[in-house]
Amino acid sequence: SPPGRCPLRGRAGGMDLAYACEWEKKPKSNHCPSIPLVCAWSCRNLIAFTTDLRNEEEKDLTHMVHIIDTEHPWDVYSVNSGHTEVITCLEWDQSGSRLLSADADGHIKCWSMTDHLANSWENTVGSVVEGDPVVALSWLHNGVKLALHVEKSGASNFGEKFSRVKFSPSLTLFGGKPMEGWIAVTISGLVTVSLLKPNGQVLTATESLCRLRCRVALADVAFTGGGNIVVATSDGSSTSPVQFYKVCVSVVNEKCKIDTEILPSLFMRCTTDPARKDKYPAITHLKFLARDMSEQVLLCASNQNNSIVECWSLRKEGLPVNNIFQQISPVVGDKQPMILKWRILSATNDLDRVSAVALPKLPISLTNTDLKVANDTKFFPGLGLALAFHDGSVHIVHRLSLQMMAVFYGSSSQRPVDEPSLKRPRTAGPLVHFKAMQLSWTSLALAGVDSHGKLSMLRISPSMGHVLDMNMSLRHLLFLLEYCMVTGYDWWDILLHVQPSMVQNLVEKLHEEYMRQNAALQQVLSTRIVAMKASLCKLSSSTIARVCDYHAKLFLIAISCTLKSLLRPHFLNTPDKSPGDRLTEICSKITDVDIDKVMINLKTEEFVLEMTTLQSLQQLIQWVGDFVLYLLASLPNQGSPVRPGHSFLRDGASLGMFRELMVVIRIWGLLKPSCLPVYTATSDTQDSMSLLFRLLTKLWLCCREENHITEPDDALIDECCLLPSQLLIPNIDWLPINDGIISKLQNKQLVRLQFGKAPGLVGHTVSSQFDAFVRAPGQPKIDHLRRLHLGAYPTEECKSCTRCGCVTMLKSPNKVTAVKQWEQRWIKNCLCGGLWRKMPLSYS
Repeated sequence: SPPGRCPLRGRAGGMDLAYACEWEKKPKSNHCPSIPLVCAWSCRNLIAFTTDLRNEEEKDLTHMVHIIDTEHPWDVYSVNSGHTEVITCLEWDQSGSRLLSADADGHIKCWSMTDHLANSWENTVGSVVEGDPVVALSWLHNGVKLALHVEKSGASNFGEKFSRVKFSPSLTLFGGKPMEGWIAVTISGLVTVSLLKPNGQVLTATESLCRLRCRVALADVAFTGGGNIVVATSDGSSTSPVQFYKVCVSVVNEKCKIDTEILPSLFMRCTTDPARKDKYPAITHLKFLARDMSEQVLLCASNQNNSIVECWSLRKEGLPVNNIFQQISPVVGDKQPMILKWRILSATNDLDRVSAVALPKLPISLTNTDLKVANDTKFFPGLGLALAFHDGSVHIVHRLSLQMMAVFYGSSSQRPVDEPSLKRPRTAGPLVHFKAMQLSWTSLALAGVDSHGKLSMLRISPSMGHVLDMNMSLRHLLFLLEYCMVTGYDWWDILLHVQPSMVQNLVEKLHEEYMRQNAALQQVLSTRIVAMKASLCKLSSSTIARVCDYHAKLFLIAISCTLKSLLRPHFLNTPDKSPGDRLTEICSKITDVDIDKVMINLKTEEFVLEMTTLQSLQQLIQWVGDFVLYLLASLPNQGSPVRPGHSFLRDGASLGMFRELMVVIRIWGLLKPSCLPVYTATSDTQDSMSLLFRLLTKLWLCCREENHITEPDDALIDECCLLPSQLLIPNIDWLPINDGIISKLQNKQLVRLQFGKAPGLVGHTVSSQFDAFVRAPGQPKIDHLRRLHLGAYPTEECKSCTRCGCVTMLKSPNKVTAVKQWEQRWIKNCLCGGLWRKMPLSYS
């Protein structure tokens, strides 16, 4: 390889290109990368990045912010940022629902979702340091830090794998609640803090980092466990020291106050090495290894063609005491004076010029002794950081030792596709390279925006391209799925690595780990694990029917919670148990197959609701009735797991929920008969609800004890065989096919996309399996969460889930309180936890 280049150039391993999305070339305006170009990746798997929109006629530039969901990258939300100068920073908040943008004129804007829609954003508040470019930006820390213990990934308890670290918020309100806000560093050495008060006002203060203000070309922000902020700055010259400052924020008399203190500084090793003294004149990258690790910093110095990277650590060291003073006052035990000192941990050899750096977001606790990691975890993805080079390659290196972990070199794929090879200039390397990069929150994916404004999504292997046995790779994926389950982060980037053959194993192992947790934690995570199983099962044709079951289970849990919460105790001196809990207890004790005998044991006065409320719940009640009938009618075919509903037939907990709801519906039917589910029966005298309750109870008795599941007897199966001749079996509206990208990426072939243009379903591996459960085009659409028919061509504005494809109307057609209570369950997120995106009126 050429001198000065990384010796691994040209070898690919551990990374591959999943998809690339580029802009359509228009004659009058085109997207060009801004200088500098920035991007940010949220914990909800939304990516924000910038481009400049150049209008050829007026010769002006518009500074754009683009937001995409990684599952639908073509569905880009582009907004004119309103920034008059180039955007220098983008930062997501810890919840992934708000975005900060800052520019070269000192303006900072805070963007929030409109109506909780991932493709609709508005600028709400902001702050400004007039005419002073912002070089570093961060949200204040909220005090939440969960540490991952990779070495304990085989432990049974989530508390051992993921532990809450004692970490103080940057600023607390009365009662210890963290105060929201952001901190920014400007090019002239100012630090500005903006605090968001609960009433919507913004408190802003600006202070100089030190008395002697100097130019700040690069800066970064980190936080300490004690609630302080650490700012690192450089004037861009490698011969100047990298300065560090402690910043304390407080509120005094309703005003924001900033105190700063200078900390030990450092000089890069390459400038003190005689062989390299003047070789790397400029510091081009300055980053703390993590937002909450102010003791470790990454530095990159460059010249026109090459770079060198160094990793430094701040340590406490004993101060040597002269013998004269030792004799006067001997140092005893821990009384030795200590000082803080920067020490270099590792440095690379000469590399190709670094164009972008991406740091891992996984909070893995690492000490300086962790450079030699155990064999089974040394290739864990969260241990690596990414370096992009001007030659088009990307390297993952260990975050402390800087040793190579994985490499991607895509010279041919990085060149513009439509450019003839003869016209390409003959240069040492390709023209196109990543100018901004971000690692996903599990470090299993990397997004890069290149010098043509194209967005590329790279997969990073859980084994980093090294040969690990299948069990180890599965263990890495399982560990990260559990991490997402506990934190509530989106797990799309993990699904990138799940092959159809892994699905069954992962679902079973995930369930085993979940069942090992205590009852309280299981209850907290009960819906999240169902959503996770559904997204996994979508990736294999053999488990596709179970996706319908898992979504039906999420819907059932939500209906059960909502309907039971409407019950009110008859007397004010409420007993220990709520009416809903008593209903569950009585229904599980009384195993009678007669619905009226079960009903007698309940205090019916607790079930009294207003007539309008009962009528407004009819669509949800109808779904319960239809689903019970569908399940019982499908019992004779229970040997076929490819039918939706199959898993319910042996799920005692879900059948018990249906049984409770049937009792509630029966009581409400006495008050308001029109709220009952409508059945089409062959006999006028038949009591359909009693019949279904009797059969449901018999089936429930077979599987109510998880460890003693028995087969339904022949008499029950015979009765269920007769159901189609007694009642019209309804068609269940299963979820629509999800139009996302994930299932198209399984064959590891690069998918080429264009912003603003949805790809066709050609080559969709799973769609044919879904055909049985999807409504044909032209058939009436349905609001999946309100169970309302929208017609074949809906006129109402709708939103769909970015993950499961569930569709519902944007605005509520009902004003009844009970319906609002139901709708509040999914106002921010779908029942599966996915974000909403607004759909065009013409959706079909």
